[in-house]
Amino acid sequence: MPGVIAAFRELDAAVDAIEALKKEKLGEITVYTPTPRHEIEHAIDAGPSPVRRFTLFGGLFGATCGYWIAVWISDYWPLVVGGKPIASWVPYTIFGFEVMVLFGALSTVLGLFINSRVPRLTMTVGYDPRFSGGDYGVWVECAPERAAAAESLLRSHGAVEVHGER
Repeated sequence: MPGVIAAFRELDAAVDAIEALKKEKLGEITVYTPTPRHEIEHAIDAGPSPVRRFTLFGGLFGATCGYWIAVWISDYWPLVVGGKPIASWVPYTIFGFEVMVLFGALSTVLGLFINSRVPRLTMTVGYDPRFSGGDYGVWVECAPERAAAAESLLRSHGAVEVHGER
């Protein structure tokens, strides 16, 4: 979908423009920054990351697998010691914890890649290399009839360059 891209040199101007765009509801907003900034996150109202769910489910699955593997091995190759039970949860807690940490970490990395869409096979619309070097970019995906309103709003908030893209 076509839209408008604006370049800002100042963080405050970009934040003000994002808030004004959200207030006017001109379209979907994508922001490009050279470094992560909490001001931008508050302006776009990003919300909590969904990666934490991957960590939770990976950790729970890992703990379950860790205990299951330990119990399965004990039943398959029993080591009878003084009448104690063959499968006991107490000594298997260490192994369950280690597998929980392993699966939780691997699923966190997987969730990070899935949610950040890495590797990106297509070029991002509206991206300019200077957004990695110090400028802030605001891409507004809007219909062609609303592009003029978006351009004027972005210029009024201090954009150094504004142009439409397809």
